[in-house]
Amino acid sequence: MLPVIQTMALITLTSDWGKKDHYAGMVKGTILSKIPGAIIVDIAHDIPHYNLNSASFVLKNSFRAFPAGTIHIIDIVADATIEMPHVVVVYDGHYFIGTDNGIFSLIFDHEPEQIFEIDLIQDTDTFTFSARDIFIIVAQHIVEGKPLSEVGPVRKKLTTKISLKPVTSATLIKGHVIFIDSYENVFTNITRDIFFNVSQKRPFLITFGPSRYKVSKISQSYKDVAEGEIMALFSSTSHLQIAVSMGNAAGLLGLKIDDSVRVEFA
Repeated sequence: MLPVIQTMALITLTSDWGKKDHYAGMVKGTILSKIPGAIIVDIAHDIPHYNLNSASFVLKNSFRAFPAGTIHIIDIVADATIEMPHVVVVYDGHYFIGTDNGIFSLIFDHEPEQIFEIDLIQDTDTFTFSARDIFIIVAQHIVEGKPLSEVGPVRKKLTTKISLKPVTSATLIKGHVIFIDSYENVFTNITRDIFFNVSQKRPFLITFGPSRYKVSKISQSYKDVAEGEIMALFSSTSHLQIAVSMGNAAGLLGLKIDDSVRVEFA
């Protein structure tokens, strides 16, 4: 059974358009022209350009906060190819519209309920702005309650993009930096579950950065340490996070995406 669309369509936007250009305004205006009364929520538009990993992290950790039936439009590396077409996907009660370039495999934890390739004739003569010219047409189709089979043929499987997982042993977790937020807090791919499954309540040492900074405790909030002190805590996403109280951890500690983070246990 397909998710139920609310009386007012709820549509989210995730992109790398930035905030100074006209792209977001064009898409929002087109949505409201085609779907009057739609509620539009910007999840993020400052994703680093073409960065599927950052976009997937943001959307994976935010879409479940929205009610079932929400339509999520994703415009990151949106040009379609034969191998990576535009698709509409039903997953855990939500609709996702975007390009099958691997981003969905990074967002989803299991196979989606339905996948359809988008094979619709757009009503413009340009082919560089998929969110405006294709994805909104699909969102309108969904809101009007039309069958997804009218959008295009069934696609059996999504393109897979492999995300690196932490390496664990009895005394060690080797992870890496996967996201840096606007406060320059550093998120790792080490989750709370992985950490405590290995730790077994043993003392530990977290090591990171070019200067091999070390932290030996998990804080509960940013105020648990003095201003300017380095800390580790589990974020609201359940990922191990490196931060500096009232400071910019990434810049101060020299941390970048893909840098290694080690947790050694006694």
